[in-house]
Amino acid sequence: MGRLKTEEAQIGIAPKDICERTFAFSLRVIRLVAALPNDTVGQMMSRQLARSGCGVGASVEEARGATTKKEYSRKMSIALGEARETHYWLRLASEGGVLPRKKLESLIAEADEIVRILVSIVKRTRNGSV
Repeated sequence: MGRLKTEEAQIGIAPKDICERTFAFSLRVIRLVAALPNDTVGQMMSRQLARSGCGVGASVEEARGATTKKEYSRKMSIALGEARETHYWLRLASEGGVLPRKKLESLIAEADEIVRILVSIVKRTRNGSV
């Protein structure tokens, strides 16, 4: 286990907590998608949210398998883009009245925190400080 941590640190692998956090986030997005209305807007948002919301965690997991800092940084940048997109769709669902704002507040807040964490990770890997 110690060797793996050392190798991960050398190329800047995401700590396990961001992996678990984005996995839990994806599960919440899936549950939200199931609650969206089955109309044209709901179906469109369902597809977009499912793709981007689950893509965050999937990209973070891919980054854990990176063999170089450059590959790691690229995959974490993809995760960041997916997180930003998910945040957008959640805000749109809230402001557009697709679902009650109260139902989305904590998920929007979590998306915002994940974006901030990923921004920090991507900046550190690009600056070589990892």
